[in-house]
Amino acid sequence: MRTITQFLTLLLIAFSFQNCNLISAAGLSSQGQPTKEVEGNLTSTTANSAVNVDHSAWDALLKKHVNQQGFVDYKGFQNDREKLNQYLQMLSSQNPNDDWSVQELLAFYINLYNAYTIDLILSNYPVKSIKDIDGAFTKGFIPLDGRNLSLGGVENGILRKMNEPRIHFAINCASISCPPLLREAYTASKINEQLDRATTQFINGNYNAISANDPKVSMIFKWYEEDYTVNGKKDVIGFINKFAQGTKINPSAKLEYKDYDWGLNDQH
Repeated sequence: MRTITQFLTLLLIAFSFQNCNLISAAGLSSQGQPTKEVEGNLTSTTANSAVNVDHSAWDALLKKHVNQQGFVDYKGFQNDREKLNQYLQMLSSQNPNDDWSVQELLAFYINLYNAYTIDLILSNYPVKSIKDIDGAFTKGFIPLDGRNLSLGGVENGILRKMNEPRIHFAINCASISCPPLLREAYTASKINEQLDRATTQFINGNYNAISANDPKVSMIFKWYEEDYTVNGKKDVIGFINKFAQGTKINPSAKLEYKDYDWGLNDQH
């Protein structure tokens, strides 16, 4: 009996250890990365940060290989793989810390997520969907500061903890129903305006069907509903209405959610 008890105890410890690794990989932990919170209204500035990362190489690649609709020319990106690799290596050589401003951290982690997502697709191209790639969001393949972060880790463990729900419309998971990839790099000098533009573009695009009493919206508003707040309280409809142009959703309306298309956001 004692032997069985010891075995079950060891099994439970092993299972817990595996679970901890899975949770860490899936991004429920920041894995030691700084997660400053946006306080009050975010402003765009480079003046309050010890470091200003140069994202111009990424900016040039996006302008070259992403169209106005946010779709990606992955074949073209393959031809510029060396330039992308140089940018990724530059990102991974950085050491984000508390001396960086919240603006600099937001821009850095958004670009990190988007650039390494492109890298992941290119490493598996041709592929029909990012979901066809084993562990796309949970495997730690992003080297940074001695750790290997996952896409889920960057999103859930870092960006979502920064008290800025507009990040959901800035990061792109290489899928048709994802918010479109912006054709420019995020920077601390423009971060507030860029997040506003990305959010407005998504909410008023065909990703949602805004109406007063029968709204059908993206699953992004269901998956991350806790993040969308107005005056400190969860209010998904109120958040949408802040950016909706024209028709507003009645506060008492029931949201319906559109099917999510995980097909690759490839230019055809």
